Amino acid sequence: GAGERMARMAEQGSLYPTLITIGIAGVLAVCSAYAFAGAGLIPRLPLMRTALVLISAIYLLRGLVLIPAYIVNPGGVLPFILWSSLIVLVYGVAYAVGTWVAWPTLSAR
Repeated sequence: GAGERMARMAEQGSLYPTLITIGIAGVLAVCSAYAFAGAGLIPRLPLMRTALVLISAIYLLRGLVLIPAYIVNPGGVLPFILWSSLIVLVYGVAYAVGTWVAWPTLSAR
C-alpha cells in the first residue's frame, strides 16, 4: 500500500520512506501504549481519557472513509482502501469499547 513512488524512492536509497515508516511506527507505538495503560497493563499515562477518545475517533473516522469511497466510486473500491478501512474500523471499535468499559477507572489518580 505504500505506492509505486515510495517504492522507487526506497530503491534509490532515499531516507524519506524510512523516516515516514519510523514516524508511522512511532504513532502506532504511542497508541498501543495508551491501550495498554488503559487496560492497566502498564502505568497510567498523561491525559488518558482524552488520548483514548481521540485515538478511538481517529481510527473510527479513518475506517469510515470506506463509505464516501463507495459513494464516489460505486463500481468498486480499491482493495487497499477496502481492507485498510475495515482493519482500522475494527481497531476503532476496539478502542472505543475498551475506553467505554474502562472509563470509570481512567480518571486522574
